[in-house]
Amino acid sequence: MIDVVVVGAGWSGLTAATRLASQGYSVVVVEKSRGPGGRSATRRQDGFAFDHGAQYLTARSDAFARQIEAWAGAGLLAPWRPRLSVFGQRPENAGGTPADRWVGVSGMNAVPHRLAEGLDCRWRWQVEGIEFDGREWQVVSSGGDRLRARSLLLTAPPAQSAALLGEAHPLSATLVAVCMQPCLTVMLGFDQAPAVSFDAAFVNQGPLAWIARNDDKPGHPGGPAWIAQASSEWSRENLESSPESVASELHAAMIELDAAFDVPTRLCIAHRWRYARAGSPLSGPILAEDANRLVLAGDWCAGERIEGAWISGMAAAKRLAALL
Repeated sequence: MIDVVVVGAGWSGLTAATRLASQGYSVVVVEKSRGPGGRSATRRQDGFAFDHGAQYLTARSDAFARQIEAWAGAGLLAPWRPRLSVFGQRPENAGGTPADRWVGVSGMNAVPHRLAEGLDCRWRWQVEGIEFDGREWQVVSSGGDRLRARSLLLTAPPAQSAALLGEAHPLSATLVAVCMQPCLTVMLGFDQAPAVSFDAAFVNQGPLAWIARNDDKPGHPGGPAWIAQASSEWSRENLESSPESVASELHAAMIELDAAFDVPTRLCIAHRWRYARAGSPLSGPILAEDANRLVLAGDWCAGERIEGAWISGMAAAKRLAALL
């Protein structure tokens, strides 16, 4: 009998799992992907490395700032100070400029990889069904594997967690009401770096929202690599478009911003994040059903940034420890 099964090896799931394991609880993390990190993903292909999900970390709370310093001291994070540009009118609701932007050394999944090293993680473990019989949770994979646990932590996107719990579950209505925005991303590898005067840019016009040079980040290997992320609106409108079409259109949008991007690419591929960020995150760090020892966590609970996922994971661990 496992104390806690954690579904999802992103920031919130690994944060909670690490905290609980350090307190002596038996924890198993199951993840449908082949490795940790969730949207803090780094793709390596054809001599290039792309942070095609989360771009950097910032800290607003003292607690997370201290945690960042600890990770930096362990060689996992480094400050990133790109030459920044802005295209278009900056939105009135845009946040202030952070004191520091931090990136994972060698890739944005550096910290999740380190957290996962000390845990019992089951990769490519797709959850097919969950059931609570009044005493324990049964978690079943698409391959027929079964885990028994005293408690359950779900960190999947809210729509996926709602599907696992079923429409009749008392938390389902809250979950389906959380609107997750998609994000389409293109990764471009060049033989020769485009001669632009910036390393990253916020874009407030056309289909784009953000572009950045990845090989300029501390510790990032590989050739000249750029990523471009589309706005939520454009991503929704083009969510089911072919990857080739998305890659072509977003590269063309980059060229409209700066003609220096109009050079041959060795790699130009798109990635679809169907659940990239919460349009309106919940006000609390977690959702919980104490009677069944069930907790749900994620950045959609406590803000869309990595710090929100970490705060949610810490709160989840605290609640589960109290329930166990």
